[in-house]
Amino acid sequence: MQIDIVSDTVCPWCFIGKRRIERAMALRPDVTFEVFWRPYRLDPTIPREGVDRRAYLKAKFGDTPRSSAMGDAIRSEGAGEGIEFAFDRIAKSPNTLDSHRLVRWSASAGVQDQVVERLFRAYFIEGKDIGDAAVLAAVAADAGMDGELVASLLGSDADLESVEREAGLANEMGITGVPTFIFDSKLMISGAREAELLARVIDKAREAASVSAP
Repeated sequence: MQIDIVSDTVCPWCFIGKRRIERAMALRPDVTFEVFWRPYRLDPTIPREGVDRRAYLKAKFGDTPRSSAMGDAIRSEGAGEGIEFAFDRIAKSPNTLDSHRLVRWSASAGVQDQVVERLFRAYFIEGKDIGDAAVLAAVAADAGMDGELVASLLGSDADLESVEREAGLANEMGITGVPTFIFDSKLMISGAREAELLARVIDKAREAASVSAP
């Protein structure tokens, strides 16, 4: 079964969703899965050099008890999945275009899951700037890719248009929130849903595939 996950690399719910889809797949050991991470840009207006995160969040959400409660809710949900979010370490909100280029290249190298995992950890736990080419090259190298080649590609326009086009396709499909999971191009569900629910959607996708099979 192919699962396409539409996600942004700075989306905390996408990190949580990664843990939950992993558990859902583990609940169905008789199914062989192929997972592909697809780009979504929560805010493509952020400049390529990124912006100060605290100022950005204050302008976007305000400095209110409600915004603090949102952060507490994410931390609580993350802790339940073994993720210790360290938002206080994050100094910059990056433009995620280059990180999505890396995710795209990592699929060809056969290490997409490892790269996505390392990007989430670098940003949300280590507080690194995943809009920085040196950080991205190090993530790539840590996952077994050629870090020098990645750094060179990031210095070019390689796949810029392809990533922008694919991210735009998500909008054309009506996707307005991430993570969004697409099962065998048949069923789609948005949100970091619980693993048990995702496993039931896997079952429904299998049923749909068996009905449509000749």
